[in-house]
This record gives sequence, C-alpha cells and structure tokens, in this order.
Amino acid sequence: MSSTQLRGVLHGLPGVDQVGQDARAARLGTRSIKNEAKARAIDLAISMVDLTTLEGADTPGKVRAMCTKAVRTAPGAPTVAAVCVYPDLVKIAADELSGSGVGIASVATAFPAGRAPLAVKLEDTRQAVADGATEIDMVIDRGAFLAGNYGKVFEEIVAVKEACAGSVNGGEGAHLKVILETGELVTYDNVRRASWLAMLAGGDFIKTSTGKIQPAATAPVVALMLQAVRDFRAERGRMVGVKPAGGIRTTKDAIKQLVLVNEIAGPDWLDPHWFRIGASTLLNDLLMQRQKLATGVYSGPDYFTLD
Repeated sequence: MSSTQLRGVLHGLPGVDQVGQDARAARLGTRSIKNEAKARAIDLAISMVDLTTLEGADTPGKVRAMCTKAVRTAPGAPTVAAVCVYPDLVKIAADELSGSGVGIASVATAFPAGRAPLAVKLEDTRQAVADGATEIDMVIDRGAFLAGNYGKVFEEIVAVKEACAGSVNGGEGAHLKVILETGELVTYDNVRRASWLAMLAGGDFIKTSTGKIQPAATAPVVALMLQAVRDFRAERGRMVGVKPAGGIRTTKDAIKQLVLVNEIAGPDWLDPHWFRIGASTLLNDLLMQRQKLATGVYSGPDYFTLD
C-alpha cells in the first residue's frame, strides 16, 4: 500500500468525539458483576495475562522464577497466556516453559523507544524467534507516525511481520503485537489511525503501550482500540487482537477491561487468543481475589511470590 493510499484510508476514518468517548468508557467502568460471574472473570483474566518483566536488572533467575509462577498459578487456576521478556532472555524462558503451553513473548525492535535502524530491529526479531519466542511485541516509530510518514511505519511493520516467520508454532512463526505507545500519540484520532495502520500492515494484535510512558492503558483508549478491531473485521474480514498494558494492577482493573471487551468488540474477543493484559503485578491480586471468593478470607500479600 502506497503512502498516498495509506493517508487516504487513515484520514478518511471518522473523527473521534473525545467527550463522548470518555463518557462511554466511564459509564462502562461502573458496571458490577455478581460473585459467580466474578469467579469466571478472574480465571479468564488469569488466562489472558502476559506476565511481564522488562527491567534493566532482569536476571536469568528472575525469569526462571516468573516462568514457574506462570505455569503454577494456583490449584485449579489456569496458566497465564505468556511471559514477556527482553530478547536476550528468550532462550531462558523457552527452556523453562517447554511443553507448558505458555507462550514466550519478546519485546524486540529496540524496545521501548524503537529508535534503531530497521536492519537492527529485524535482526533483533529474528534472533528472538530463533531462540523460541512465539510472540513478538514491536514498537512503532512514533516520531515517523507523528510526522505523517505513515509509509515508513507501515513498511517497518510489514518487514517485522516477515521476520517473525520461523519454526515456532508448528511452522506458523511468531505472532506480531504492534505497540502504539498511545501516551505519545497525543489525540484519539491518532490512536484510531495508528490502530488501523498496524492492522493494515498485518499486525496480529494492537497493543496500547510499553508500560514505560504514561498515560498507558486508559479505558477510553482501550475502548477506542476495541472499536477499531471490531470495525476492521467488519470491513476487512480479519480478526485482530488487543493488548492493553501499563497501569492494570488490580482485579477490579482487569474486570473493567473484560467489560469493555464484551460491550464494545463482543464476546468473540473474550479469549486469550484475541485479548491479552500486559502486567507484572496484576497476577498476585487476581490470585488473592480468587482465594477470597473460594475461602471467604484474604491471604496476606506474602502468600504469593513477589515479582
């Protein structure tokens, strides 16, 4: 798709009513659910978590411990969807998670700034896939996007998608999650355009943020991205997932996300194949709330491993 065609499509999208978008997201955030539904929602949220550690001080030991936690969440509870680590730690995670069914996501492409030559980003991606990554979380070049250079952003996503091809997933290659870093996109119109650009370029998921920039996964932004994937499937016939990340720390936060999914995109997206929650501390709260529903009492925070 040429730059002119992209500009025509992206600037032909309807504008976002900011006041209306904020109001609808706030309204949906007040929904409450009964305990029986809450128990199902907690387990669903656990199964959607991308358990994440993205710190400069990450060690192989920390990653191994996180992988154990990802699989052995709690008796009767599901495993998380994936662990998410830096590319140099993918092999550690892949060895620990072999045969578990838990995915290995890696933030390749010069995360979190994305300021690197394309050749570096592609080599970063290929190496992560070769080491066992089943999912790649790439960051877009926000500077190029904000400068209106949509063609460059589109071409980079296409190239990274091609680099995701490999021997994982039974030969399917790694899935590509495209991080928009919505906190730097300034306007809701830009969030909608970036979402469509990422989907048109072949992204399997669109993701709100790196978790390094605030605001991150705000309810209006997640709602807008859910509208985008819903409309994209209706117009283009392809289903794309959504991953909010950054600031989702409590069970209440997670359930609000599930309400948004159900009410805006629809129940087809209430599945870890199509909706993920990127988080590092959320899992503990989900497990604590799960135990509270089962036993009637809270466990102390030290009952679960600290991340």
